[in-house]
Amino acid sequence: MNPWIGGGLSALLLFSAFSAAAAHELVATAEDGTEIARLPVSEGAGWCVLWNHSVEGFPVTDCYENRDGRMVLVRSRQPDFAAGLGHIPGRGRQVSDGAGGYWILDIDEPVPGNAYVLRPGGAPVDHRLRVGDTVVSLSQAAARQRVRIELTGHDN
Repeated sequence: MNPWIGGGLSALLLFSAFSAAAAHELVATAEDGTEIARLPVSEGAGWCVLWNHSVEGFPVTDCYENRDGRMVLVRSRQPDFAAGLGHIPGRGRQVSDGAGGYWILDIDEPVPGNAYVLRPGGAPVDHRLRVGDTVVSLSQAAARQRVRIELTGHDN
């Protein structure tokens, strides 16, 4: 067998596998169809939705992962047991965050259809998407409007 052909095939397969892993994107779309964000999320990578609690004003964080092309809620940070927040027994495990709040870890809940609709609050609430170092304010782009957040990809 020609080693150049075998090596070329291996490189092509490796490139194809890398391309497939990088083919997923987190897409936020406003109700009128305007695309707010399109961010790459490779297999195994994660992202978070951040916002400030509408009554107490403290930050809340929900984090997701791309698991085999599926959007999975994995953890949530909540600084208090304020309105609408709290741990539901049997849905993950609650641990201290070391700063007076708590994390709910190991939620591991797939999101049906790899998408959900969020209605971002106004400026004080400031719903945001964070993928790596990139942060996009959904509230700035579409406050009080329906925004679809979806993990797209080659196998969805």
